[in-house]
Amino acid sequence: MTQPDPASRLLRLLPWGDDGKAAVLVTDGTETYLSRLADRVEEQQIETAAIALKLTRPMVEDDADITVSELRWAARRLIESLTELLVIAESRGQRIPPYAQAHEGDG
Repeated sequence: MTQPDPASRLLRLLPWGDDGKAAVLVTDGTETYLSRLADRVEEQQIETAAIALKLTRPMVEDDADITVSELRWAARRLIESLTELLVIAESRGQRIPPYAQAHEGDG
């Protein structure tokens, strides 16, 4: 069995980690169980963020009648969601191939 070329290895930032530390998956770009699991976790985190946004938006309206503890709860959920979404964005951004160099004269 031949080993993959070390130069073809990719690092994928995973949507989970230990105590706020990043976790990465070293891969050759093929689909693996862990990469599929990471995809599912990312999907769930995005859906959770959408739900948090939908639930908290009315809580910050001028006529909302909420307590300070309810507002803190909303802020915590939004912070959690934003933190997760930023990890997803960073992970996906790292996997986008760079643009090809444009040749002089190309539009």
